Amino acid sequence: MRHAADQRDQELEALCRTMRVELIELLHRIQTGHPGGSLSCCEILATLYFECMNIRPEQPDWNARDRFVLSKGHAAPMLYLTLAHRGFFPVEWLPTLRQYGSRLQGHPCAHKTPGIDCSTGPLGLGLSAALGMALAARLDGQDYTTWVLLGDGEIQEGGVWEAAMSANKFRPGRLVAILDHNGVQLDGTNNEVMPMDRIADRWQAFGWEVFPCDGHSIPALREALNRAKASDAPALVVAETVKGKGVSFMEGQSAWHGKPVSREDCLCALKELGVDRNAG
Repeated sequence: MRHAADQRDQELEALCRTMRVELIELLHRIQTGHPGGSLSCCEILATLYFECMNIRPEQPDWNARDRFVLSKGHAAPMLYLTLAHRGFFPVEWLPTLRQYGSRLQGHPCAHKTPGIDCSTGPLGLGLSAALGMALAARLDGQDYTTWVLLGDGEIQEGGVWEAAMSANKFRPGRLVAILDHNGVQLDGTNNEVMPMDRIADRWQAFGWEVFPCDGHSIPALREALNRAKASDAPALVVAETVKGKGVSFMEGQSAWHGKPVSREDCLCALKELGVDRNAG
C-alpha cells in the first residue's frame, strides 16, 4: 500500500511539472494571464481534482458532485489545465484562453466552461457563494462537499469575514476553504499592503477549524484536505505556498501577478522546469 501511495504521489508531482510547463507556454503564446498565482496553486488543484473531490468529468453537472469555487479567479489558467487533464474538456481548448469567443474566459465562467460551478473574478465573493452552496446541500438532503480556494490578498476584504461569521453561525457542514498562502498579492507583499499575521488564530476566532500544511506537498495536502472534509465545523486549510513556484525569477515577486511572459522569460522558465526548447 505504501508503495502504491508513493507511486501515486510521484504521478501527481509529474503532472504538476507538466502543467507548469504548459502554463508557461500557454501564457507566453497568448501574452496575457496570471502566472504567479496560477503556479502557486498547482498542487492544491491537482490534489483536489485527482484525489479528494467526488466528481464525474464525463458528467460535469452530476447533481451529487462536490462543488468547487475558485475565489481567486485570476488563477483560472491553472484551473483550466487541471480540468482538461482530468477530462472535463479537450486539451485542444487550452490555446483559446482569453481569446474572443472562447469557452475559456480570463476568469471562470459557469455558463461557458464544463466543470465550473461558480463564475468568479471580483475578489472576496467566493466564500459567500460556497457557503450558499453548502447550505443548499443541507436543504436538498445532499452530502456533497463544497470547496473554495481563496487568495491571501483577497481575505483582506470584509465580505470574506462576513461569510466566515455566517458559516460559523449556520454550520452547513462539508464546507472547506483553502487559503493559497503565498504572501504576495497584486502590487506587493501582504505585509507591505495590509499585514495579516496569525492567520490560524484569526479564523479560529471566527469558529473555524484550521489545518495548516505545505501547499506544494501532495501527501501533506491530501491529509489536510481529508481532515478538513471530516470536520463538523467550517474548515480552513492554510496551504503555505510560493507565488510563482517552480520558476526562480518569478518566485515571491508581485510583478509576476499578471505580467506577460516574453520569449526569453519563457525559455528560461521552461529550462528551470526541465524543458530546453533551445536544445537541438
